[in-house]
Amino acid sequence: MSAGNNTRLGVGLMVLTTFVFAMQDGISRHLASEYNVLMVVMIRYWFFAAFVVAIARAKAGGIRAAARTEQMALQIFRGLLLAAEICVMVLAFTILGLVESLAVFTCYPLLVAALSGPILGESVGWRRWAAIGVGFVGVLIILQPGIGVFNPAAVIPLVSAIMFALYALLTRYVARKDTSATSFFWTGVAGAVAMTGVGIWFWEPMAPTDWAWMATLCVTGAFGHWLLIRVYEVAEASAVQPFAYMQLVFGSMLGVTVFNEVIAWNVATGAGIVVAAGLFTLWRERQKG
Repeated sequence: MSAGNNTRLGVGLMVLTTFVFAMQDGISRHLASEYNVLMVVMIRYWFFAAFVVAIARAKAGGIRAAARTEQMALQIFRGLLLAAEICVMVLAFTILGLVESLAVFTCYPLLVAALSGPILGESVGWRRWAAIGVGFVGVLIILQPGIGVFNPAAVIPLVSAIMFALYALLTRYVARKDTSATSFFWTGVAGAVAMTGVGIWFWEPMAPTDWAWMATLCVTGAFGHWLLIRVYEVAEASAVQPFAYMQLVFGSMLGVTVFNEVIAWNVATGAGIVVAAGLFTLWRERQKG
């Protein structure tokens, strides 16, 4: 199966994906501040795996068809990588908060856009490179020294950004041969097996109210990653990635309104710049079209 090239649909799906991920980040921040990170991610993956298996059984060919792939090692690695990345990022939320963690993490779309050419062989023109460069300037403004972001803990969301960029590129790569159903299946199953192996040792009782939040987290987690897989199927990674910066905007709004975090002027300025870079990239796509 070849990936498509519907940029407008891809952008719309990416913005929706970032909103879902921001809601998920906020719930994760709450739960991981009360319970062990590995347990929280493990329970989320149990629902995720059950969801993907149910979808696979409902479709023609069943689980066997969904699991069929010539890229099993890559698909399993994708699933393990995403599970590990989620654990790292949720840990960052509990240490740095949403605003600062997402401010550091926001460099991942730039990594994907920049590497989509050499790794995936996609066409990245000089204007799009210029937009990526402007986006990096925005990140530098966000991460300026002296506001508390540049402390040792900032390495945690940076590691998460690198891991997620690699996951995104691998998702795009496997989409050339596998359907979104196959990628979705292996993302859920491989992650659930891995997280159960480590998370079960950290089980602790959870309050009824937090079980309700956990249920919401499970739903947003499954839906968000299905959306992300669809994004890379319908559009080039380098075209839609600038809009992944919207997760910073949505997440920061949540951090301020719910968790009483503070957005420094440079975070707001930098976020505006990276969003502008994304809008320029979309305009270029329309011009080419």
